[in-house]
Formats: sequence, C-alpha cells, structure tokens
Amino acid sequence: MSRLCKIEIDDSALPAPTPEIEQERKVAVFDLLEENSFYIPAREGRAVPPGPYALLLAIREKRLVFEITTEDGTPAGEFHLSLGPFRQVVKDYFQICESYFEAVKTLPPSQIETIDMARRGIHNEGARVLQERLEGKAEVDTDTARRLFTLICVLHFGG
Repeated sequence: MSRLCKIEIDDSALPAPTPEIEQERKVAVFDLLEENSFYIPAREGRAVPPGPYALLLAIREKRLVFEITTEDGTPAGEFHLSLGPFRQVVKDYFQICESYFEAVKTLPPSQIETIDMARRGIHNEGARVLQERLEGKAEVDTDTARRLFTLICVLHFGG
C-alpha cells in the first residue's frame, strides 16, 4: 500500500494556468492515481502510518511543500524542499514545451520527434532531481517522479 490515492495541488495563490498547463496537470494526476509508487521510510525512530497516502503539493515561502496524510486524514509526514535545484530544469522544460507546441502546428513529424525526444530528456532530468531531493524522505519510482515533476512545473508556472 505504498502508493498515492489522492493528489491535491494548492495553487490558490497562483495565476490561472494556460489550457496546455491545465491539460498537463490533469494528465499527470490521472496517470499518478492509476499507477504510482510512493513509500515513506521511518525517520528518527518514528513509525510511519501505512498507506495509501493523500498528497497535497504547494509552494509556501518559496519552498516546495509535500503534505502527506493517510487515506483517512492521519498525518503521515510533511517536508519542504528548496526550489533552487528545480529552477533551471523547470525553465528548460517550459522552453522545450513551448517549442514542441509550436512545432506541432507547423513542422514535419521528424522535427517534432526530435523536439519531443529533447523534451523527454529534460523531463527525465527533472524526475532525477526530484528523486535526489526526496532521498531519505520518500521513495518514488521513475514514472512517479516524472509525473510529480510535471506537477512541480505546474506550481512553478505561477511561482
């Protein structure tokens, strides 16, 4: 039961997302809820309630916040990550996504595929950074990290 069963994003202080950003968010949340791996290890000798878990993602005081509860609302953990290590990869990801969305409108499939490969590479880098930042706090597989990175990008959009 080391998985996420509910995902919320606190974007109340952010500007409204573009249709493309909103679509990315919906797809990432849907895919995460369909399949994910999210394990919280015991820390400092404290037991962690078993999952599945509900996750609230937010940006507060310029930090990325993960609030984790069990399905019934019992607190299971909270951690705050510096946004600094994500800034460049998020910026690169948004730039390549813009190029991709423009390419889809006018370029031939071979050029679109090249841009898409670069987009996936940057997305993988963001997932790797997230896995490093979560080390000792939560363990996630690569696919879960990729989808969570998408949600971090959504939060960065207005952050």
